[in-house]
Amino acid sequence: MRINVLGCSGGVGPGLRTTSLLIDDDLLIDAGTGVGDLTIGQMRDIEHVVITHSHLDHTCGLAFLADNVFDDTIRPISVHAAPETLQALTTHIFNWVVWPDFSALPTPENPLLRWMPLTPGQPLPLSRGRQLHTFAVEHTVPAVGVAVQGERGTFAFSGDTTASDLLWSALNALPRLDLLMIEVAFPDEEAALALASRHFTPGMLARELPKLRHRPRLLLTHPKPGSEALIAAQCRVRLDGWDYHHLQTGECFTL
Repeated sequence: MRINVLGCSGGVGPGLRTTSLLIDDDLLIDAGTGVGDLTIGQMRDIEHVVITHSHLDHTCGLAFLADNVFDDTIRPISVHAAPETLQALTTHIFNWVVWPDFSALPTPENPLLRWMPLTPGQPLPLSRGRQLHTFAVEHTVPAVGVAVQGERGTFAFSGDTTASDLLWSALNALPRLDLLMIEVAFPDEEAALALASRHFTPGMLARELPKLRHRPRLLLTHPKPGSEALIAAQCRVRLDGWDYHHLQTGECFTL
């Protein structure tokens, strides 16, 4: 299993792309601005898109992906998300006002995008021996985290979340966990904002990690632009003893 980091920033700016991960060549987890760095050929290969929640930094790339491949795709793209997230996408983006409704184009019977409601805890079998699991997490809108089990290891992504036993219970239920991509959006000085917006700071994450029975490598994601250096300095203290890495756009990991 190959995990390509198309975007991992909590905002935009020169060289910054918002959350999107390409698993192998056919599975997209979230569709932030990082989708825009894919070639048209790479976009055509995508068969499944999993959206963790409805916020724009995780969804805006889906609109442009659909537009780019509309004339050339040979199969529909299955968009998997919680029912509330799908409702937000159809009501606020793919509504013929903000963007065309590609779930009705070219025809309602043969659409480009197929909305596929996710049920957390219900596995989704994929090709090449992979299996996808989703689990509820705590955020300001209905949100899920994602785990992909492959033949050689398991990768999990927390999505946008804050301290909650929902996250650790789901991760602890996995038979193994090799890589955990988890957000650290704000420095400790902004803990009140992190709590209000349901994100982690280094200190909050450090207090929660002992609840995890696995010992994966941590891939830290979603820092707000301008806070990266301070977050990194605080992680050196708070996450001492953990194997962790601050993600950069364009990195690739293999399991």
